[in-house]
Amino acid sequence: MPQLILPDARFRVSFLDAVHEHIVEDDFFGGTLARELREHGSSWRQPAGFARYVESVREEESEDGRRPEGFVPNTWYWYVDGDTYLGRIQIRHRLTQWLLDYGGHIGYGVRPGARRRGHATAMLRDVLPYARELGLDPVLVTCDATNIASRKVIEAGGGKFEDERDGKLRYWIRTRTGS
Repeated sequence: MPQLILPDARFRVSFLDAVHEHIVEDDFFGGTLARELREHGSSWRQPAGFARYVESVREEESEDGRRPEGFVPNTWYWYVDGDTYLGRIQIRHRLTQWLLDYGGHIGYGVRPGARRRGHATAMLRDVLPYARELGLDPVLVTCDATNIASRKVIEAGGGKFEDERDGKLRYWIRTRTGS
């Protein structure tokens, strides 16, 4: 059964297969994957290099952790089924003005070969309690106005439409049940 986990180097082979799928589809997870490929991609083929990448992702969680300039503390979860990496979802611990307008608290992506199976909807549902533990309620989730699949995921997750800003649809989702 698929589940959210913190990033783990034991998924290296499956993660690399997913990266290859993204490259073939010319789909770079909003630019995040392209940045990661530039910064870490050459080391991913070696287990030790991939382990360093996973460690760097985990370091982004803490307030004083290393992360790209301008990024806020954030927590990544990987969505896996057995030994298979299916996708990932990120919780940004606070919003900058840019995140408030365009990026939101939560971003997610499913590997191309695993799409249209409900994984994104399940990831969003399953990550909301973690967002609540961080004191986030409600959370902002955005998508491109042209991304109908993502819009459906957000709406299925309880997203309440607020507005559109420069082609980004903005939705708020409560993380507390019964509110």
